[in-house]
Amino acid sequence: MKLKQLVAALGIALVAAGAACAQDIKPRLIRFGYGLVEDSNQGRAVRLFAQEVEKASGGKMKVRAIGAAALGSDIQMQQALIGGAQEMMVGSTATLVGITKEMAIWDTPFLFNNAEEADAVLDGPVGQKVMDKLQDKGLVGLVYWENGFRNLTNNKQPIAKLEDLNGVKLRVMQNNVFLDSFKALGANAVPLPFSELFTALETRAVDGQENPYNTILSSKFYEVQKYLTVTNHVYSPWIVTVSKKWWDGLSKDEQKILLDAAKKSRDFERKDTREEAARALAELKAKGMQVTELSAAEVDRMRTRLSQVNASIAASVGQDLWNEVQAEIRKVRAGK
Repeated sequence: MKLKQLVAALGIALVAAGAACAQDIKPRLIRFGYGLVEDSNQGRAVRLFAQEVEKASGGKMKVRAIGAAALGSDIQMQQALIGGAQEMMVGSTATLVGITKEMAIWDTPFLFNNAEEADAVLDGPVGQKVMDKLQDKGLVGLVYWENGFRNLTNNKQPIAKLEDLNGVKLRVMQNNVFLDSFKALGANAVPLPFSELFTALETRAVDGQENPYNTILSSKFYEVQKYLTVTNHVYSPWIVTVSKKWWDGLSKDEQKILLDAAKKSRDFERKDTREEAARALAELKAKGMQVTELSAAEVDRMRTRLSQVNASIAASVGQDLWNEVQAEIRKVRAGK
């Protein structure tokens, strides 16, 4: 009986080994760039992705995670991917708007009420439709990760009402929707790469910035910023992208390994980010940041002020896409 079991076990092992050999996987080194530091939600998820890829490829495909914007800003990395000089990256959807205008839909102020709505829309057919637009521009989108709801910090004064933003020199991403939104709210919006932000805050070249709690904490902005305002003004996704030039040279097996690992990293990253965000706000308070929560009335005033920006987003991305996203959100809210 034992001999039969041993023979059966050996048979299964040989079949598995044969299946692995049958997979079309070549030795590859994949440079995966990202903007935040290694010990951040971004860094942890890239590390998990790398482990999954190495495991699924039997050690043939190795991911070299390169953080802290060492390969350049999001925009520089995007260009490197398009040119085939870099394989992968994760960055903000907002910095892709200059390449694929439809990405601006995710920058719509107050688009989602909560993370569950964002997941359903981004992972659904509309989210995929927007991601697929990248392929014409030399990029392949794999999955959306979560950066989180964005909130304001500054070193000038507490921001408790719309008028408090007047004249505040606020760093925003290099993206017209963000520029237009904060100009409409009265701020002096200054486009800057994330890699230059800490220094700009430290030297008072800008008064403030807007990012999720996690990023404010991991980037140590509390060292150079006194005031934090809870606005949740934009839900900010990240997106994992691959160079299309490089992707098209991969086998179907290799592509599947990367996509499967990307989905696992997405689920891990969102859970990690949400848990961290809850801790981050408490920690920012403990580190001495003065926290102000915008009242519902002030949020409504901001929404009203931004109605023209929303109309211009709809015109830019196409009214059909705008309507599709709004319909999808209504469906999620109705619990369908």
